[in-house]
Amino acid sequence: MKQNDKSSFTGLILMAAILIIFNVFVFNNAEEISENENTETIHNSENSNTVTETTISNSTEESIETTETLVEQDYILENDKIKLIFSNKKGEIKSAIVKGFYTYDEYRKNLDDNSYQSKDVEIFNNKNSDFTITADRGISTNEFFSVSENNNSITFRKDYENNTFIEYTYTLEDNTNFADFTINSEGINNPELVWTIATPQTEKSKDNQKEYTGFYYQESYSKDVDYTWDNDEFEVNAFNTELSWIAFKQQFFSTIITSKTNNFNNNTEFQINVNEEDEYIKTLSLRTELEEGENNYSIYFGDNDYNKLKSYNTELENIIPLGWGIFGWVNRVIIINIFDFLQNTSGISSFGLIILLLTLIIKISLAPFTYKSYLSQAKMKVLKPEIDKITEKHKEKDPMKSQKETMGLYRKAGVNPMGGCLPMLFQFPILIAMFRFFPASMDLRQNAFLWADDLSAFDSVYDLGFNIPMYGDHISLFTLLMTVSTLIYTHMNSQMTTNQMPGMKWMMYLMPIMFLGFFNNYASALSYYYFLANVFTFSQMYFMRKFVDDNALLAQIEANKKKPAKKKSKFQKKLEEMQKNQEKNIKNKKKK
Repeated sequence: MKQNDKSSFTGLILMAAILIIFNVFVFNNAEEISENENTETIHNSENSNTVTETTISNSTEESIETTETLVEQDYILENDKIKLIFSNKKGEIKSAIVKGFYTYDEYRKNLDDNSYQSKDVEIFNNKNSDFTITADRGISTNEFFSVSENNNSITFRKDYENNTFIEYTYTLEDNTNFADFTINSEGINNPELVWTIATPQTEKSKDNQKEYTGFYYQESYSKDVDYTWDNDEFEVNAFNTELSWIAFKQQFFSTIITSKTNNFNNNTEFQINVNEEDEYIKTLSLRTELEEGENNYSIYFGDNDYNKLKSYNTELENIIPLGWGIFGWVNRVIIINIFDFLQNTSGISSFGLIILLLTLIIKISLAPFTYKSYLSQAKMKVLKPEIDKITEKHKEKDPMKSQKETMGLYRKAGVNPMGGCLPMLFQFPILIAMFRFFPASMDLRQNAFLWADDLSAFDSVYDLGFNIPMYGDHISLFTLLMTVSTLIYTHMNSQMTTNQMPGMKWMMYLMPIMFLGFFNNYASALSYYYFLANVFTFSQMYFMRKFVDDNALLAQIEANKKKPAKKKSKFQKKLEEMQKNQEKNIKNKKKK
């Protein structure tokens, strides 16, 4: 081999050796570095609670990069009533838990296998909730805070430039549902708080819980309590006044923030969003302006128990929708006091039996009026043949004269045609009050009776597996019993009623059928109460029929006719005057 060829060959061998060595030791090492970097990138992207802050300083020779990693951590304040979990990210309440209560799902598990389940209700968490303060110069609290803990309090602080800062302090004492909350700031101009709470489903009926979820708030001057249930845009409070407290109200639990120093100003706004496909019932958002410096609040996390909220003497009990006007008065003064008396003194633990006793007390109290009503209807029934003669006599000639003679007959016989309406005047406010009381009663929540597993929600003896519009996807037996008993009562009542128009008669039968769909999804305690009320009414009517003799009534009426006519009442005079005016109008029309 020539020298040149040998040199070429040797060079090729050396080049091949270099390539092999470079490939083995350099390329592989680079790939490992690349893989490590990719793995670290993926790891950091998967860990959403880790944030990397980088500071770069330039010099004439090189750039120096400093990296600091901040990790989201949880902090807890807890007593025997509530448990609050906080996050150093935004310094917000991450989770609010009320102790001593089940969610419906946990309650149902406990009933099914009789095993202990978690007796805690999380009334909100930060999965879809948010607590943020914004201010001028782009300041936002959507950042990490430094944390300091001291026994029963936690302080979160965020420092900005030029000695500007925002600081939160949460304090929780023992044996209370209230946490003190202070927002302190310096150099923060025009701070504004937006607090959003997504309310999770905790009850059996999502529809019922949705109906009773919204904002309640108290006007600071008048002390009136107002509310808003549905609006999809921020809405200023109705009377544009300063507010003392604001409640994020759910059916049986609430988060209520009270201003201890400065009232919520009149620009405070509320927003309520409802998404049928969302796992949450409603999303409630509060927006309010803060004072620069220190703002002190007290926040209630707990159950909507009427007596408990009333004991705080700040009108918080008015977040429970007991009805307006006379209906609310009946609940607050009569129903709740009787219910509490039976619950605390009877020694009966079954709320089904307590409702039975409550119904019995109400029906016995109204018995004198019921008797007068029955007596009035019985008298009118005895007079029916004479009334029919008067009607037939003037049917085609002078209907007004027929009415006038009928009223004269009633007056001579001593019969008050309006007497049958007297019990209804007393019963109607109670019926409407009960309609409000049962779905809002904390005592009935998750208390079972017979086949109903929760008296504050609907009972179901059969799940249909499909939904019927205006009815539902289940069959409520208490509602069926109530409907059947109402139809029987309507039939019995129609036999006692005279001069009833045919259309009105059918309407009376149609109403219970229409209510069947509505009550099928309502509180089973309400249907149970209406059913009991009908049963007691049947019993009263049975005994009244035994004691009231139609022949004796007729004899009494004939005796009354022979007596001098009683002086006309103001009502009768007014009625006759109206009849005369109507007759004049008819005659004038005929002349024209």
